[in-house]
Amino acid sequence: MNLARAPLRDRPASPEPHFARISADPLADAFSGRMGAHARGSAQPVPADEVAALWGQLTATPRKGPSVAYVHIPFCENHCLFCGFYQNPWRREAGAPYVDAVLAQLARGAETAVQRGHPLRAVYLGGGTPTALATQDLVRLVEGLRRHLPLAPDCEITLEGRIVSFGLEKARAAFDAGVNRISLGVQSFDERVRRRLGRKSTRAETIRFLDGLMALDRGAVVIDLIYGLPGQDRATFRADLRQAVALGLDGLDIYSLKAIPGTPLLIAQDKGKLTPAAPEELGHFYADGADEMDRAGWEAISTTHWRRGTRERSIYNHEVKAGAHCLGFGAGAGGNLHGHGYRLTPDLDAYRAGTAPVAGLMRPAPLAPVHNAIKAGMERGRLEAAPVDAALAASGIAACFDRIAAPLLTQWQQAGLMKAREGGHALTLAGRFWQVAMTARLMAWTDARATDFTTEETQQ
Repeated sequence: MNLARAPLRDRPASPEPHFARISADPLADAFSGRMGAHARGSAQPVPADEVAALWGQLTATPRKGPSVAYVHIPFCENHCLFCGFYQNPWRREAGAPYVDAVLAQLARGAETAVQRGHPLRAVYLGGGTPTALATQDLVRLVEGLRRHLPLAPDCEITLEGRIVSFGLEKARAAFDAGVNRISLGVQSFDERVRRRLGRKSTRAETIRFLDGLMALDRGAVVIDLIYGLPGQDRATFRADLRQAVALGLDGLDIYSLKAIPGTPLLIAQDKGKLTPAAPEELGHFYADGADEMDRAGWEAISTTHWRRGTRERSIYNHEVKAGAHCLGFGAGAGGNLHGHGYRLTPDLDAYRAGTAPVAGLMRPAPLAPVHNAIKAGMERGRLEAAPVDAALAASGIAACFDRIAAPLLTQWQQAGLMKAREGGHALTLAGRFWQVAMTARLMAWTDARATDFTTEETQQ
């Protein structure tokens, strides 16, 4: 695409909004305001009267390049205080009909160009709480995915869930069906913190189950921990990290608590009933996490994810953030086809009706390939220039990335967030903490200035 002819967002009047604050403690105050969970680009919604035709074109076009799939199970036993993804209360009788509907969607699409052909590197069963499904329903869902999708021989198949209502027998059945990675939202081992979050299993039950899961030795076992929670201090968080290390898990994600509108936590916080950690403290929680992982000898494979050995690969998480095709299945599932983001209807009745209507469809941003290259590098903590330059060239931009972004990257170095390295830039500890905020600013900066360089190069 020639960006000189593409519509652009309004350009910022000055670069200052993207600059970091220069201070003695960049972990605490490099940027202000709430930090989102993901850096988003400038994709535009497709008008409702154009969705059906465009959707038909997208599904009739074969995929090329990295591809994954996401399967959404939109039920939860309870609404955790911090969670912004809650959709429907779990009822045992809802499981089998819902799995029937997902299998029907898989079968309907089996002969479409977009579902056939190019192999999928990863499949992620998320939610919601996929592990709430009855064992037989979970097994036939995984078997249906393997039957209807072109999975690569080394495809990573992740089952996300919670310890309550899971159990080792269900875990064995999931592994037998083809799951090779389990990701569990522990959030904290501390008994008081868990109760405030609405976690139903006790500390002892959580540890006992994870011990049993590791003893099965059937696939990668990964957990999430959150820092900044109400009632949690840095010593408590360090204890959580040491407990995770002691269990010998394969992987660990550590996330900052997000103030998501509409969540019970934010409502309680606004009413003064719960008090999470102050925003300026969160970077130091992150530093504690990185320190504990380094002490344990774990490898950082992204700015939020560590692994103990080679069994954990985290393929889905990396590929989906780098712009891979993502086939979505299930009510409310999101996906990405040929750069177009989409979401299936979250309405259960409409979904079960069998048409799986698209609830939203987004056209890719003019510089979507560049955004993807930036996100992929920043997510890993190493922003290499070559992939971004290749994406710029493919988008009709003659200038190199370093020339476009030099003022911003230089300022971030001065703020202690980056260090120049051969072929690109490495994020410092503070930069890794602020990665999402930096990625969003870097994409906006590039959007605003790339056309100037295109026009300049054309005139020369």
